[in-house]
Amino acid sequence: MEIKIEQLEGVCLITFNRPKVYNSFNKPMAMAFQQELDKCAEDEKVRTIVLKGEGKAFCAGQDLAEITDPEGPALKSIVGEHYNPIISRIRTIEKPVIAAVNGVAAGAGANIALACDIVFAKKSASFIQAFSKIGLIPDSGGTYFLPRIIGFQKAMALMMTGDKISADEAEEMKMIYRAINDEDFDKTVMSFAEKLSKMPTKALGLTKKAVNCGYNNTLQEQLDLEENLQNEAGQTVDFNEGVQAFLEKRTPKFKGK
Repeated sequence: MEIKIEQLEGVCLITFNRPKVYNSFNKPMAMAFQQELDKCAEDEKVRTIVLKGEGKAFCAGQDLAEITDPEGPALKSIVGEHYNPIISRIRTIEKPVIAAVNGVAAGAGANIALACDIVFAKKSASFIQAFSKIGLIPDSGGTYFLPRIIGFQKAMALMMTGDKISADEAEEMKMIYRAINDEDFDKTVMSFAEKLSKMPTKALGLTKKAVNCGYNNTLQEQLDLEENLQNEAGQTVDFNEGVQAFLEKRTPKFKGK
């Protein structure tokens, strides 16, 4: 079983489960991951998604044994059919997706993490844009997200050298949200995920949509989009509950609708 699923209250924990190869991706794992993201998108009980790795690693990227297998999929298919659909799903699913980087995140594994809405990492974890070390370019959205997150110069240096950076360095350069002491990691991540799962899910999804579009919109296009999405948010059950709770000076009970 390449992917493990744990359904908690409002949270779906998806665990990459190939620890013997540092949770590197092969076709079955990629397809299973895509299917689970689709299920999460449709399941109203799931209001936050958390990704983590089994064992010592988060994800080491592509399993090179699959690339070198004469009977295996071509590199173009691996990128186009495995990773690109994963990144598209993470960015378009209208629910928060948290990367809980519990160990090394390398290659596509690093970029899957960066495509998530919020990234936590253990202090002992590390990030590597490992592609140049085997003569490839960063894929899985790496050339899109990394320069936007940390800036052109730092992104180019990391992508060209393939140097490993620590979780603390990643937080310092604003690549990730927080680096957390190993002993506090699981509790902190799940507490944060549970907090998001009790928030107005529709509004969070629309926020995500607005931010996605903001990468490429003009100011006026973004203002128009905000106007339309705000109108949509204002028609939700949770908006009415939030306003009513404010007027009644009580904690709102959002339903994600």
